[in-house]
Amino acid sequence: MLLLAHISDLHLDGTQRATERALRVMDHLRNLPRPVDAVVVTGDIADHGEISEYEEAARILAAPFPVLLAPGNHDARGPLRKGLLGLPEDGSPVNSVHRVGGAAVLMCDSSIPGRDEGLLDPDTVAWIDRTLSELHDVPAFLAFHHPPVRMHHPLPDSIGLQRQQDLADLLDAHPHVVAVLTGHSHTAAASTFARRPLLVAPAITWTLRLPWEGEGLADLDAPPALAYHVLDDDGSLITHFRVVR
Repeated sequence: MLLLAHISDLHLDGTQRATERALRVMDHLRNLPRPVDAVVVTGDIADHGEISEYEEAARILAAPFPVLLAPGNHDARGPLRKGLLGLPEDGSPVNSVHRVGGAAVLMCDSSIPGRDEGLLDPDTVAWIDRTLSELHDVPAFLAFHHPPVRMHHPLPDSIGLQRQQDLADLLDAHPHVVAVLTGHSHTAAASTFARRPLLVAPAITWTLRLPWEGEGLADLDAPPALAYHVLDDDGSLITHFRVVR
């Protein structure tokens, strides 16, 4: 059994509120009776893309289990590499692959520098295709920031993933992809895309208020939350969502 924790949208900005909420979630994960195999973080780690925010993220996210990262539209590639990953600043997509248990997790960069909508650019699409081909006999997760489905709220729907057919073609070519994991929308959600589960993590910072839930964009009183994805040895997948009080 593979157990992944999935968090998103920390929006660390140096404020006590953002820091406390992120610490609360990470403390919860560090103290589980059964440790997770990895934590997947699907973007908007920082709020302004500043190196100081990533240095704080490095302290908060330090854990005895792997913490896997992909950037979001609030992130900046160069400062993220330097402040969080300890790498030279570089403006190329932040893509990485990780073997976790018997599975592979591809952390993909769907950010477009300077813009809020998302795109898996040609270099990233080629990297995903090549990596999945090399891991053709391994169950794989694709994780990135922008959902490729309609969320039924005008804000995330106006800044979602562009050129969704590119992703659909990739999934059609690689049937061993188990699921697609995203964030960005600040609401826990489950859907399908290209006949795969599409699982959207809730946000750490604030929860999106859906149009039928009342006035106002952000529910600041909702507690931070996360998802657990459980992949059984028979290939079946189940997701549980939890708030952290």
